[in-house]
Amino acid sequence: MTRLFAAAALLPTGLAYDVTIAIEHGQIASVEEGSSPAAADERHALVAPAVPNLHSHAFQRAMAGLTEKRGPGADSFWSWRTQMYRFALLMSPDDVEAVAAQLYVEMLEAGFSRVGEFHYLHHDIDGRPYANIAEMAERIAAASAEAGIALTLLPVFYAHAGFGPKPPIEGQRRFINDTARFADVMAASRRAVDGLEGAMVGIAPHSLRAATMAEIDEIVPLAQGGPVHIHVAEQMLEVEDCIAATGARPVELLLASAPVDQRWCLIHATHLTADEVVGIAASEAVAGLCPITEANLGDGIFSGAEFVSGGGRLGVGSDSNVQISLAGELRQLEYSQRLAQRSRNVIATSGQSTAVELLHRVAAGGAQALGVRSGIAAGNPANLVSFAPTGAPYLSLGDQLNAFVFASGVSVDDVWVGGRKQVIGGKHVKSDAIRRRFESTMHRLLGA
Repeated sequence: MTRLFAAAALLPTGLAYDVTIAIEHGQIASVEEGSSPAAADERHALVAPAVPNLHSHAFQRAMAGLTEKRGPGADSFWSWRTQMYRFALLMSPDDVEAVAAQLYVEMLEAGFSRVGEFHYLHHDIDGRPYANIAEMAERIAAASAEAGIALTLLPVFYAHAGFGPKPPIEGQRRFINDTARFADVMAASRRAVDGLEGAMVGIAPHSLRAATMAEIDEIVPLAQGGPVHIHVAEQMLEVEDCIAATGARPVELLLASAPVDQRWCLIHATHLTADEVVGIAASEAVAGLCPITEANLGDGIFSGAEFVSGGGRLGVGSDSNVQISLAGELRQLEYSQRLAQRSRNVIATSGQSTAVELLHRVAAGGAQALGVRSGIAAGNPANLVSFAPTGAPYLSLGDQLNAFVFASGVSVDDVWVGGRKQVIGGKHVKSDAIRRRFESTMHRLLGA
């Protein structure tokens, strides 16, 4: 048994002091408030639940920093997507594994403990399936095992280029499956993570433009009760095309036609009507927000204030992985709401610390979206993060979380996943070797 003593810890009931956390067999065995440290206890200033990262496209980490040059016309999500397709056609299974391992190290160092990998790079460069149809899924699983991050694998069904449905374009050839072959992908993906500790498998119809409602109805049972994730209403053009093709807005169509419930995670959900905000909250689905990517791509601002006030559940992910920062995702989420509302401390309830509120919400929402439990409580996985106030020792323990998100001087110190310490003093235990392989891969890709 491992025992941690924290001067303060973020429990489900709020910030508590002098907390002893006992860990056994990867789970939290007990939590004792108002305790005194034993001689053998690890001592930490501030401990919180490590946060699930509910939405990632691992291969896109290789593009970070490469799409920030303006083209000949107005740039948009759609012009960025064209560049992303070109990059996707370059990467071998070895490349994807090297990039994913580096990404997952960065997630752990940022304070994330589990990743929801929205995995759609299925096939070989020419678009034909590998002899092992789950070759790429196995590489994702291998990368997560090497880095020590918990994995919820979300194989993506992608069949069309747009509403209509339109036939897929050449740049999408590595993504495309019909429903029969996708059933094989799902079965093989389950085998790919078999034996990977704590792994979960869900399903991800890519979007309403890439999958028809009939296809979604057919494939959702393949989730076998696991999570169901879908991109929805990210861009206004998507909303307009959906209305033109179906007579309904994307979220309106999804809520009316699919069994959206607690298993579902609606990624982005950027462009909503008031009724759609209420509808998602009432369904108890999670809104999967990726604030840094949504800002980077110019998607728009989620209706966060209205959603939270209506009891909505939310979590955060890093999506395109242009920057990996738990603090950054939370800060961008709150600041976007401040800009939209021309107000301050929007997500927090009255009298509550904004950082505490954000961490509570995204830890719980992310765990729900990825099919697991979260929180510092007996019986839950020992997925924890400690913080070091090295640059702001004068702050009270209660203010340190706010400094982590909104200021400076407080950083991630240690991170545990399933009771195993993967980050020590802010650095991943395997970071040097994984970084060297990643950099070698990137030099070769960018020289191709």
